Amino acid sequence: MATQKAHLIILPGSMCDRWAYAPQIEALSVDHEIRVPHLLEVASLESMAERVLSDGPPRFALVGHGMGGRVALEVIRRAPERVTALGLIGTTVHPVREGEAARRQTQIDLAYQSGMAALAAAWLPRVLHPSRLQDATLMEGLVQMYGRFTPEEYEREVRALLQRPDARSVVGQIVCRTLVLSGREDPLCTPEQSEALAAQIPGALRALIDECAHFPTVEQPQAVTPWLTRLLRPG
Repeated sequence: MATQKAHLIILPGSMCDRWAYAPQIEALSVDHEIRVPHLLEVASLESMAERVLSDGPPRFALVGHGMGGRVALEVIRRAPERVTALGLIGTTVHPVREGEAARRQTQIDLAYQSGMAALAAAWLPRVLHPSRLQDATLMEGLVQMYGRFTPEEYEREVRALLQRPDARSVVGQIVCRTLVLSGREDPLCTPEQSEALAAQIPGALRALIDECAHFPTVEQPQAVTPWLTRLLRPG
């Protein structure tokens, strides 16, 4: 009789889908049933977390990237007993900063006026490691992924982030096995921010990936996948 697989839910980052986690899905699906839910049909991080809980199995491991990490923390706030392990990739917990709404509005306007490919062309060079910008296959894949979303979905995501709940109070409540992973050159989640987050979680594993920025799962998959394997298969 085949052994029943454990459950893993991957909560994607901004404008990401399964493609951004394909190397990890391939490796981890040997032992896990993996879901990557599309959450942009709802308008708040709280509603996204409720969707994860309502659609998910009774117990599951949870990996969140960027925005998905904030949704993961909302899941922890609501039902910590259901999460067997937690991975936070490029995740921050700071509240909305001065000027953030105006900056994000500029990006929304670009998406509506020029399309998602234009948004990708403007944004990706800011959040990828410079060495990865010369990888034509990677860049084409990222642009195509952005194109699978609509400006309306992007705006809904941004509005949700601008109304994000304060996640700082949740961090100290985490009791499950946890990995905090980020790219050393990530401009959105600096090593200092990631270190501070990990320090607040008792026993957290900490991984800092070299030559990597905000998309570790595709920028340096060969470095990220072993860390997730270690998180999900301790020992």
